[in-house]
Amino acid sequence: MSSRTPRSARALAVFLAAAGASHFAVPALYDRLVPEVLPGTPRLWTQLSGVAELAVAAAVALPRTRRVGGLAAAALFVAVLPANVKMAVDWSDRSPAERAIAYGRLPLQLPLVLWARRVSRAAAPAPGG
Repeated sequence: MSSRTPRSARALAVFLAAAGASHFAVPALYDRLVPEVLPGTPRLWTQLSGVAELAVAAAVALPRTRRVGGLAAAALFVAVLPANVKMAVDWSDRSPAERAIAYGRLPLQLPLVLWARRVSRAAAPAPGG
């Protein structure tokens, strides 16, 4: 394992934890991104996704669960893509700066997925695995 791996894993864990906490600090921001086709209320999905990000952050932070945590992070980044697409569509009539933010989030998903997979691959196998 390279000396950069723990730093990268810590950075990914902090990124996920901050994102997860923000779902509870400013939930209305996320409520608007929940696709209407999902059952239940947008707030429920905001809270569930916040909890998922916090749980995945913890899994990435702990060396023992880092391998599976990295895979879970990659899956999570793929799972939130529909919300980013919804944001881009909903913000298509906003200012150029706001559109740039909304559209810019879309291609960022790929580097996030690759980062999470890199962290997972670099992690030591789980004991007994």
